[in-house]
Amino acid sequence: MKTAERVRLELPLVLPAVDDPNDPCIDRLIGLLEGRPGVERVHMKTLEDARPVLCLHYDPAVINVSRLRELVRAIGARLTEQFAHYIGRTPVPLHARSARVFAARLRRTSGVLEAEVSPSGAIRIEYERSAITQKELEGQIRSLGAALANDDAPVEKVTESPGATDLSTHRGHQHEHGDHAGHDHEHDEKEGKAHAHGDQDAHEGHAHSHGGIFGEHTELIFAVLAGIFVLAGWLVERSGSAPDWVSLALYIGAYLCGGFFTAKEAIENIRERRFEIDTLMLVAAVGAAALGKWAEGGLLLFLFSLGHSLEHFAMGRARRAIEALAELAPEKALVKRGDGTEEVPVETLKPGDVVLVKPNERLPADGVVVKGTSSVNQAPVTGESVPVDKVAVKDGQAAIAAFERVDASNRVFAGTINGAGAIEVMVARLASQSTMARVVQMVAEAEAQRSPTQQFTDKFERIFVPVILALVALLMLAFLVIDESFSDSFYRAMAVLVAASPCALAISVPSAVLSGVARAGRSGVLVKGGGPLENLGSLSSIAFDKTGTLTEGRPKLTDVTTAGGVSEAELLSVVVAVESHSDHPLATALVEGGQKRLQPGVQVAQAEDVRSITGRGVQAMIDGEQTFIAKPVFFGEMDGMKMPSELVDANGSLVKSGRTTMVVRKGERFLGVIGVMDTPRPAATAVMAQLRELGIERLVMISGDNQQVADAVARTVGLTEAKGDLMPEQKVETIKALRERHGKVAMVGDGVNDAPAMANATVGIAMGAAGSDVALEAADVALMGDDLSQLPFAVGLSRRTKRVIKQNLWVSLGVVAVLIPATILGLNIGTAVLFHEGSTLLVVINALRLLAYPGTPKVTDGQQPTARAERDAGNFPGTKSSESPKVPS
Repeated sequence: MKTAERVRLELPLVLPAVDDPNDPCIDRLIGLLEGRPGVERVHMKTLEDARPVLCLHYDPAVINVSRLRELVRAIGARLTEQFAHYIGRTPVPLHARSARVFAARLRRTSGVLEAEVSPSGAIRIEYERSAITQKELEGQIRSLGAALANDDAPVEKVTESPGATDLSTHRGHQHEHGDHAGHDHEHDEKEGKAHAHGDQDAHEGHAHSHGGIFGEHTELIFAVLAGIFVLAGWLVERSGSAPDWVSLALYIGAYLCGGFFTAKEAIENIRERRFEIDTLMLVAAVGAAALGKWAEGGLLLFLFSLGHSLEHFAMGRARRAIEALAELAPEKALVKRGDGTEEVPVETLKPGDVVLVKPNERLPADGVVVKGTSSVNQAPVTGESVPVDKVAVKDGQAAIAAFERVDASNRVFAGTINGAGAIEVMVARLASQSTMARVVQMVAEAEAQRSPTQQFTDKFERIFVPVILALVALLMLAFLVIDESFSDSFYRAMAVLVAASPCALAISVPSAVLSGVARAGRSGVLVKGGGPLENLGSLSSIAFDKTGTLTEGRPKLTDVTTAGGVSEAELLSVVVAVESHSDHPLATALVEGGQKRLQPGVQVAQAEDVRSITGRGVQAMIDGEQTFIAKPVFFGEMDGMKMPSELVDANGSLVKSGRTTMVVRKGERFLGVIGVMDTPRPAATAVMAQLRELGIERLVMISGDNQQVADAVARTVGLTEAKGDLMPEQKVETIKALRERHGKVAMVGDGVNDAPAMANATVGIAMGAAGSDVALEAADVALMGDDLSQLPFAVGLSRRTKRVIKQNLWVSLGVVAVLIPATILGLNIGTAVLFHEGSTLLVVINALRLLAYPGTPKVTDGQQPTARAERDAGNFPGTKSSESPKVPS
C-alpha cells in the first residue's frame, strides 16, 4: 500500500442519492482533487461487491491525507472512517535532527501512513484505524522515547479526526456541509501549559525530551558546567599550579557534561543506522582526546552542547508564541441556571447554554448575543484592529442553528474580549469545536508540515553527510602521501568533520517557518504550514473572486424594468416569492429591495419546488406555471425562450452601467429584467496598490458575473485583468491556465463557493474564515477577519519569511563552504567549532526576528502605500511590477 515516495489510497465512499459512479458530483470531486499539487491521479474503481471506491495516488511530501479530507469536505463530500488523524505534542521542543529521526521511526510503525514531527514538538500522524488504535499509537510514541504534553494533565485529549461516511445531499446541487467531521477533533486547548512539567513518569531522561534532573533546562546547565570545567582545566594547565591529573580530571568533567546528551543521541542514531551530526561531533571529540588535545575536544563539546541548548531555548520561544493562542479562551464560564448563575468549566458548555459575559472578560465560547449590547475586541481571532459593536439577535435558537450565516453584529467568538457592556451569549459550539480551538489545531498541524525548502535541505543532508565522511576518511590517510605524522592527518580530518557538520542547515528552515506561522496567527492569519508560506512568498499572480471579496458582498436592488403589460408589483411579487427560498447574497438583496418597493397590502405569490440552476439562476412553480429568474444567457441557451427585443435593449443598458442583471419569466410570459449592484470595498484600490508594491504583477478577477460588470469593478479597484461569465468549472480551468502560464498562483475567495478554484490554485486564501468551518478547511491561508487589508500583511510576511529562509541557507552553507578549506589548510578545531555553532545561533536568531514582523502599513481608500511595504516584504528595489492595470474592453 505504501512505497518510499508515493502513496496510493483506496477510499470507500457511501454515496446517498447517487446511484451512478459516473455522476457529475463525483466528476467534480475528482476534478477538484486532481488539480491539487501533489495529487498525481484520482479515479473511481468498482469492487467485486459493486461498491464504488475512490483511488488516490499522491505524494505525501506535498499533500497529506488530512488535507485531502479537508478539500473533499469543502465541496460537500466526506471521506471514510477508515483513516484517522492524530495531533500530539511533546512536553518540550526537540532538536531538528531528533525530530527527523523520531518521525522516521514513527513511519515504520504498522498502520501509520504518514508521520511528521517538528522541532517545536508537534506530532502529526495519519494512520489506518483497522491496523492500529489511538491508544496503541500513543503507546508507540512513548515506547520510542517521547512523552506527550498531556501525560501529566488530569484529562487526556488528543486530536483525532474521524472521517465521515457520506457524500452529502446531491439533489438540487445543495451540497450540505453538515456538521463536519473535523469538529470531532479534540485537542488539549491548554496543552501549552504542560510544557513546564519537563519529562516525568517513565520517560525521564529520554533523548527526545531532553529533560533531566534540572527539568527543561538540564541541557543548558550541563553545557554551562562543561564550559566551566574547560576554562578551569585550561587555567590549571597554563598556570602549572597543580599536577597534570587535575587538569585532565577537569577536562574529563567537561567531556561528561558536554557529551552527555550528544552521546545519547549518537547511540540512538547508531541504532537507527543513521550518521547524524551528533555522531560526527562525538567522534571528533574522542579523536581530539586520543591525540592528547583535551582542551580542544572539551571546547568542541562545550560549544556544541551550548549551541544545542540555545537552539532548544529559541525554538521553545517560537513554540510558546503558538501555544499562547490556545490560552486565549478562559477556563471557566458563568452559565445561567434558572434565576441564578453557575461557574462551570468551558469544556462542559453545550449548544443552547446561555453564558453571562461581564465587561472586559474574554468570551468562553462561540455563540450569538441574546441580551445586551457591547463592543467586542475580535483581534485575537480575526485580527481586526477596531472593536466590533454587538447587539442581541431576536431568535437565539434559530441563530445558532445557522451560525455561519448570522450577521457579524450578532455573532461572537471564544477568546475575544468583551467591552464595556455586559452581554448574555447563547453557546453555538462545543469548546473543542470553537473557531479558536480549530485554529489552534490547524496551527499545530502546520507546525508539523515540512516546507519545500526543508524537504530539499533534508535530501541535501542525506547526500552531503556520506560525502563528508568519505572526505574525512581520505584526509586521515593524508600522511601516506605527504610528509606529516598520522596524528596531524587525524587532527586535520577531525577539524574538517567539525567544520562540515550542517547543524545550521538543519535548523535554518524549520525555525523560520515556525516563527512565520506563529507571527501570522497572532494577527488573525492562519497559514497551514511552510508550503503555503513559502509559495505565497514567491508567487507573482493572485486571482480574486468578485462578490464578497473585492466587493462588499451586499448587493442592492437598483433597477426594475417591466415588460409590456406587466406591472412592477406583479414582477416584484414573483421575485420575492422565489428568492425568499435562497440564502444567496443576490437573493437576499432582491428580497429586501423588492419588499421595500412593494406597496403595503400587495399579496406575494407562493413559490413551490424551488431549485437551483447551477451558474445560471433559479426555477420554481408559481400558480402551476414554471417560473425562471436567471441570467440573460440562460434564455439564449433554451429552446423557445427567446427574449423580446425591448428586454434585450433594457438588459444591455443596465449591463453597460455595471449592473448584474436577471430576467424573470413566468409560464410563457417574460415579466421583465431586474438589476442589482455590488459596490467595491473601500480599501480594495489601496490593497491592490500595496500588492503591486510587494511584487505581485498580475491581479486577476474571475467572476460568474457578466464581463461588463467584471470590467467595471476591475477598472475601479486597479486590477490587471478581469474574466467574467465564468461557470464554477470554468473558474477552475482559468486557475489551471494561470498556473500553466505563470507558475504559482493564489486564489482569494470566501472558501465556500470558491472551494474548487482555491483547491486548484498553488495557494488558496479564504477571507472571513472565522465564522466558516468550510473556509477554514478549504484554504491554505485563512484571513480570519472579513478584511481585505489583511492580504498585504500575509503576502508581506510570506515574502519576509522567504527572504529569511534564503539568508539562513546562505549563512549555513556559506560557513561550511569557508570552514572546510580553512580546516584543510590548518584551522584548528576550537576556531572551527566557534564559527560552526555561531552560525547555528545566528540562523535561529534571524528566524526569530519574524516574530516581531510589523506588517505592511494599512491604508484607507485613496491613500498610497509607502515604500515601507516593499522593505517589510524583503523585496529588492525594482522588483515591483511596472505593468499598468489593463482591463479588456
